[in-house]
Amino acid sequence: MDSREYCATLIVRNAVTKLEALAVIALAVDRPVSDARTARPYIELEGGARVEVEIPKFGEPPPLAVDVYSTLGFEHAALGALSLLQRLEETTSWTVKPDFVL
Repeated sequence: MDSREYCATLIVRNAVTKLEALAVIALAVDRPVSDARTARPYIELEGGARVEVEIPKFGEPPPLAVDVYSTLGFEHAALGALSLLQRLEETTSWTVKPDFVL
């Protein structure tokens, strides 16, 4: 059984914290943050993909990486990321760009 995870990344060019980003994404997709008090909180998306937020390392400027993971394949992760991108464009003033080619 293949347990590989595929990742499609969205880049957020706004200066927001990881906690703020998770809260905004959860609100945008109307889903809770899972494992909120751990080192790897995530948000489950419809269809089985999940979102994690990667912050810049100390001293690095934004961007913030919003990673959409799927075990069903890269196309599934990318479609989940594009759907999330659309929701974020509708609900925030963030500047978000995909960091992948479909």
